[in-house]
Amino acid sequence: MVSVNGYSQSLDQYLEEAAENNPALQASFKGYQASLEKTNQVTLENPQLNIGVFTRPMELLMGNQRAEASVMQMFPWFGMLKTQKDEATLMAEAKYEEFRQQRNVLLYQVKETYFQLQQLQNSIEITESNLDILKSLEELAIIRYQGGNTSDAVSSVSAAVRRPTRSGQQNGGSDGMGMGGGSSSSSSGASSSGGSAMSSMGSGGGSGKLTDVLRLQVQIKALESDLQQLEVDKRPFLVRFNQLLGRDKNEPLEFETEISTQKNIGWEFTMLEQILETNPMLLMLEKEGLVYQKQGEMAKLEGKPMFGLGLNYMVFSPRPEMGAPGGMNGMDYMPAGMGNNMVMPMATVSLPIYRKKYKAMESESKLYWEANEKQKEDLQRTLETEFESILVSIKDATRKVTLLEEQIELTKQTMELSVTSYANEGSSFEEVLNIQRELLDFRLNLLNTKIEREIQFARVETLIGI
Repeated sequence: MVSVNGYSQSLDQYLEEAAENNPALQASFKGYQASLEKTNQVTLENPQLNIGVFTRPMELLMGNQRAEASVMQMFPWFGMLKTQKDEATLMAEAKYEEFRQQRNVLLYQVKETYFQLQQLQNSIEITESNLDILKSLEELAIIRYQGGNTSDAVSSVSAAVRRPTRSGQQNGGSDGMGMGGGSSSSSSGASSSGGSAMSSMGSGGGSGKLTDVLRLQVQIKALESDLQQLEVDKRPFLVRFNQLLGRDKNEPLEFETEISTQKNIGWEFTMLEQILETNPMLLMLEKEGLVYQKQGEMAKLEGKPMFGLGLNYMVFSPRPEMGAPGGMNGMDYMPAGMGNNMVMPMATVSLPIYRKKYKAMESESKLYWEANEKQKEDLQRTLETEFESILVSIKDATRKVTLLEEQIELTKQTMELSVTSYANEGSSFEEVLNIQRELLDFRLNLLNTKIEREIQFARVETLIGI
């Protein structure tokens, strides 16, 4: 575990932090919350209130009508509101699956960046381990050149070859991740000691070659340069990782350097079933298909009549009697109006006789549903194909890990034998250097293969969804 604050933080904690603080993911969740409000917008239409005031009273038999007011409430066909609410709910659920997909993509990006940081840190540690081997070989070459006893130097080389990489050790780093930053000083110290040892050498008389020492020092300088470059390469990944977590780009990080994956036998079968059951994009298409079905039901219901119920209230004022009954001009007589207000119940019904519109709406929803079914079928096949491709990559990586571990062990043995032969018999130093390069390549290949396998597992988890 690499840490600068004295505590550790696992990948799971980082994933939880990213899910809570990433701005883009928060925006997506707000969109889902907004879609939930659609269900609360499914209600009856607002009632209509009409008020009329006569500028001149209308003289009627029951009195003078001054004003009237009416209120009308329209009601859709039975089941329309429930269908509309179901459609809004399904659309919100589809929006949630879209949010889940964005969250899975984000978490995959966090995992990928985390593994890339692990890869860089372990590359640094492997390079430092190889640097120790080269320095031990340099010491051996110097002793052979001086004609001294090489037994201790051979043991030192053997110990450096067998020493595991320092994945879990704290290396007093000065950057935000606590990654080893002290390697350059130790390397330069070793180089200076090697230089002083060379200055004490005579012009000859030893059984080794000065060229062996010089070649080793060239390789040591090259590795020191590689270490410096690896430290520089970490910076973009540190910034990206912090941004994915919604942090300041310079905030320190802690992470595990050990890479280990444990899966139960037969995991590929259970995961494929999970993918087809819980993949967010697949579930989103399923919800959208149900939405189109509800829209088809709504089109049928919209083709049904709508009903309206209301009241009409008429305001009258008393009217005095006009004329005299039985008079000469009896036609001008009008009895007094009492001025009683009146209430009149009302009912209305719409007549959807133009059917072309509603048939087109039904056909539209049906075609969208059929297209959705084809999309879902295509996505299922794509997911199965992608999973099989990932599975091949994982199995290939697992096979390579086993092979590389065996090759590393055999190369270590070969290295020890070659160093012993070089120290005792003066055999080819070129062979020792070649084996040392092979050991470094095998270790780096093993690291890269393990990281690639972890990334492939992360891809599978992304297909499953969380």
